[in-house]
Amino acid sequence: MKRILIATSNAGKLRDFTGAAVSHGVKIEGIPDFALLPPVIEDGHTFEHNARKKAEQYSLAAPGEIVLADDSGLEIDALSGAPGVYSARYAAEKPEQPGGNTDDEANNARVLHELEGVPPDRRTGRFVCVIVAARNGRQLASFRGTAEGRILDHLSGKNGFGYDPMFFYPPIQRTFAELTPEEKAQYSHRGVAFRMFLEWIDNSEGVAETDAG
Repeated sequence: MKRILIATSNAGKLRDFTGAAVSHGVKIEGIPDFALLPPVIEDGHTFEHNARKKAEQYSLAAPGEIVLADDSGLEIDALSGAPGVYSARYAAEKPEQPGGNTDDEANNARVLHELEGVPPDRRTGRFVCVIVAARNGRQLASFRGTAEGRILDHLSGKNGFGYDPMFFYPPIQRTFAELTPEEKAQYSHRGVAFRMFLEWIDNSEGVAETDAG
């Protein structure tokens, strides 16, 4: 069984990755002692920039291992793409400044407040996830996934994390917070990007230590 290390302390993300990896013979683990590593400053203006920065830096802590890092967030059309790369700290006084994340409840509350009065047909948006695979400080490949949906005016569901309770996915008529980890892996932006990675690694035995993208 192949082992892939994930550069995150977010239990929700680990569940998402594990749910998608089960059928591919891939074992998902967090980087050992991840909480003790110096944090990467996520100051990029794109998901790609932040994901690559995290993957390359954190892979140095696990020599020889393939390390995945992702950057993801919610883009809402009526808010000109916000919260975007600031999704994890959107409730902060100045979310554009790198710093600690704000909690899910506060982030959700800000989005709901900013969308007050916006009709359902204009509450369109998408989750975006970019995953970068790196080894020994060098990017190997990157993968981008999206999920198109609608932002509710309330929260629904107890599973998931982040903005999942307000993100309604029309093809299944449920929010992401109403899905099991396995179901979410099937439909989510992270699931789409991670399946691209799984296809890549299935066809890349011994992945050469070169920059593949």
